Amino acid sequence: PAPSALLPYVPRVAPTALPGKVTATTFALEMPRCVFEGHANASDAIWLVVAFANASDAFRNPPSRDDVPPYERLPTAHSYMTLETAAATYACSALSPAVLRVGGDTACGGQGGQDPCNGPLPSPGPYRVKFLVMGCHGPKAETRWSDPILLRRAASPSTIDPTPARRDSAVVVVASILASLGAALAAAVLGAVGAEVWGSLCRRDLGTGAFAHRSYRTHHIPPALPQPLPPGCGCSPPGLGCFVPRPPSPCPAQ
Repeated sequence: PAPSALLPYVPRVAPTALPGKVTATTFALEMPRCVFEGHANASDAIWLVVAFANASDAFRNPPSRDDVPPYERLPTAHSYMTLETAAATYACSALSPAVLRVGGDTACGGQGGQDPCNGPLPSPGPYRVKFLVMGCHGPKAETRWSDPILLRRAASPSTIDPTPARRDSAVVVVASILASLGAALAAAVLGAVGAEVWGSLCRRDLGTGAFAHRSYRTHHIPPALPQPLPPGCGCSPPGLGCFVPRPPSPCPAQ
């Protein structure tokens, strides 16, 4: 196939401030609008080539779509192609997003390498990218490689400075004083609440004196008194628990 045309456009990370522009696994590119005018028609597709920076010079454009290097080959081939998009998406009049997210598809990796995928980048890089116009008969045009793009990695906890550099000693002293005042206020509140609770418990004396000056009701049922014995009976000991009066009975025989 004929060599592809080299376009002067250089891809770059989106210049605007946006959340997650560069993370540990993804980065956002600016949308290359009006770049492919006159080099692509409606039936062409535009791909993004992603490669490790030190392997970009060794990348060779695939002769057809069937030869596109997949995302799963990145650890061994050090490059892959993704974001297959119709050329009309990058037209000057297209209403498309302002940025392209590279590495934003977390579902990649389980497709067996059959379909193009935009999976998370496995290491900080650095990476270089370029756009490639693919027609029915192979590559037609391509942009220049971007400058190296280095992803961000979280720092080790041991490297975190407990006193930020932007705060001077006066700010640190004021923060310490405020923290001490807050602790003292919390202790005073807890002490007052504790004293109130303790006083309430002390007032609840369970001795007999606590009820000396109070009126209260009880549900206690006093036991029935023993019934009087018939006249002339000298039984000993006297009977208890005679709740129902009985007719007089003769004394037992002595």
